Amino acid sequence: MRINQFISHNSDFSRRQADELIKQGLVELKTKEKNSKNSPKIAKLSDTVSKDDLVFIRGKRLFIKTKFSLIIYHKPKGELVSHKDERGRRTIYESLPCEFKTWQSVGRLDYASTGLLILSDSAKIVSSLMKSDLERKYYLKIKGKINEKVLEAMQNGLEIQGLKGAHPKSKLKTMKIAPFLNYEIFGESGGYTKLRVLIKEGQNRELRRFFGFFDLRVMDLKRVGFGVIDLGNLKEGKFRYFSQTEYDKLRDFLRYTRSRS
Repeated sequence: MRINQFISHNSDFSRRQADELIKQGLVELKTKEKNSKNSPKIAKLSDTVSKDDLVFIRGKRLFIKTKFSLIIYHKPKGELVSHKDERGRRTIYESLPCEFKTWQSVGRLDYASTGLLILSDSAKIVSSLMKSDLERKYYLKIKGKINEKVLEAMQNGLEIQGLKGAHPKSKLKTMKIAPFLNYEIFGESGGYTKLRVLIKEGQNRELRRFFGFFDLRVMDLKRVGFGVIDLGNLKEGKFRYFSQTEYDKLRDFLRYTRSRS
């Protein structure tokens, strides 16, 4: 594991902040091969860390984090999943208590989207969940009707060329979207379509780009589920900690993913 990743997984520092600490000579590394009487060396950005190595920040040893916490936040429209915004727009960290200011989110919901957002004080847990193929459940309101071409793409997947539905500053012009796990159209009126979809990825603005490819505009997008975690009746702008049952199921999932790797 790269040393900046080790630091971010076991502290409140991000990888970028870890890089700055390393550049300033504030991080020391004592490797397994070194005699215990030898002093730690100043770490380099290229260093890697094994489970038996010792890492020190400003002379204080950094221990491997074994405990973690998670919360569910019901993100409203008009908030960014970011610590700051150059344009002065509101962020989720302005709505959450200050104790969560260093926590990381499992993926993002864009400015206009709402719903379930998971945050944790463990970068390792966040990374594991982001890379997982756990199902994500969304409710959407689409301007237009779902025709046969859209249904076929939902069933078989789609490779997108272009930036329809993407953020104006996006540089990702190609996106491969896997087949939807499931979908249900439950309302059509006034030129709008309401549907529920299950997908196993969380690419940036994936659903907006999928429907935008067919010139269908996503008017409302709300995430209500992530794996076994359900938004339930949690009100907008409110948060709650994981229940014990949810923690137990998450640990089962993490043990399972370790057994497959």
